Amino acid sequence: MRSEIVLAETVQITGFEGDAIEAYSARCLSDTPRGGVVVIHHMPGYDRATKEIARRFAEMGYNAIVPNLHYREAPGAEPDDAAAASRAAGGVPDGRLVGDVAGARKYLLSLSNANGKVGVIGYCSGGRQSFLAACSLEFNAAVDCYGAFIVNAPAADHPLSQVKPIIDLAPNLSCELLGLFGADDKYPSPAEVEELSRVLKDNGKAHRFHSFEGAGHAFFAVDRPSYRVEAANQGWSLISGFFSEKLA
Repeated sequence: MRSEIVLAETVQITGFEGDAIEAYSARCLSDTPRGGVVVIHHMPGYDRATKEIARRFAEMGYNAIVPNLHYREAPGAEPDDAAAASRAAGGVPDGRLVGDVAGARKYLLSLSNANGKVGVIGYCSGGRQSFLAACSLEFNAAVDCYGAFIVNAPAADHPLSQVKPIIDLAPNLSCELLGLFGADDKYPSPAEVEELSRVLKDNGKAHRFHSFEGAGHAFFAVDRPSYRVEAANQGWSLISGFFSEKLA
């Protein structure tokens, strides 16, 4: 399924309420039918690290796309500036997120080599948003990488204090969920991960959760002090197997 011929480029997609937004596409230049992956970036934004993740999925044999969730607040701005503008505005509204991810999903399904299957993965705030998207849209697989504030609300002084828990959406989960968490993380805490698992189980929703000892938040982030090689490598192996099973 692997392909060495990949096209990576900035594209325009139609997001929430028909808005034209920027996105980063990395896809296989092959007629072989491919699954698609919507990559939801972390709160720091639509940055180089997230684009590298999209290219990795393309190299793994998938068509991938990263919608720029901060595009409206700061079109053309550097990722740090766009993220700051988004935080100042209270973060990405849930309804808008669902609309933008729906547009990204539609883009993947429109590609000539699409096989009709699409997964979604998100990191940090994107982990929560991956769960939100999978509860609001039809996906074949979803991955939550340490998404906070699914179960509990943030503190009143948190920059995203307007974000609301979305655990009540669990009955609507459209696909199996893979969850990858750090045992030393506080957002989400191990107790929150356990509670999410319990609610999913009570609702008959298939899920596979893995917590990595010695890892905290953002353990996939290779350019940050939080990076944990062993946890990240194990996580990538789990993601690879999960998407191969669900999207091939």
